[in-house]
Amino acid sequence: PKGESVWFGRSHCDHCKKTLRWFELIPLLSFVLQTGRCRRCHKKLSIQYPLVELATGFMVVLIQGQAFEARQGLALGLIFSSLLVIFVADLKYMIIPDSMIVIGIFGVLLQGRALGGLQGSALSGLGAAVFFLALFLVTRGRGMGFGDVKLAFLLGLWLGFPRIIIALYLAFLTGAVVGVTLILGRKKKLKSKIAFGPFLVIGAIGAYFYSGQILTWWEGIL
Repeated sequence: PKGESVWFGRSHCDHCKKTLRWFELIPLLSFVLQTGRCRRCHKKLSIQYPLVELATGFMVVLIQGQAFEARQGLALGLIFSSLLVIFVADLKYMIIPDSMIVIGIFGVLLQGRALGGLQGSALSGLGAAVFFLALFLVTRGRGMGFGDVKLAFLLGLWLGFPRIIIALYLAFLTGAVVGVTLILGRKKKLKSKIAFGPFLVIGAIGAYFYSGQILTWWEGIL
């Protein structure tokens, strides 16, 4: 979103553009030691950085508990990393990078199998994408962005059926709760735009880890 290369260039302060030294790039520790400020210009650093670093560490722990072979670990790493970048990018800039969608899809294919069987998951991805495309067209892009359509396809391809249904349920539920809370707290107005990608990511991760428990709960209610 900033127009900077991920592969080339050096990390730098967002304010003074000072190139960071190696000891300023130690996850979490450098932020704490610098008391959340740049060593050069002394301006506050975004809380985004330690939170993303913490989330990355947590993600690695989760993957270790799920991956039984190197290929699966790499695949899950690509999927979860792309979802983490999408979460931050959409939340901060309201953009879902196409490159992250491609990396996520590659991760699903590398996994060797989608959770609902590759053919069934492809249909789930297509169905989820069509659903969000309909919302995009009906709201004329004001309710959903086209990035959400592409993200829905990725999540459907990865999760398959019925996990994608659970993911969408959790996404709309958390989105509604947060939206109402922001409106009641006067942080947002009724017509304000709220990025939906982060809620899709939350729903997908929730469905990936807890779909069995949620399905059991639904069956108990019905």
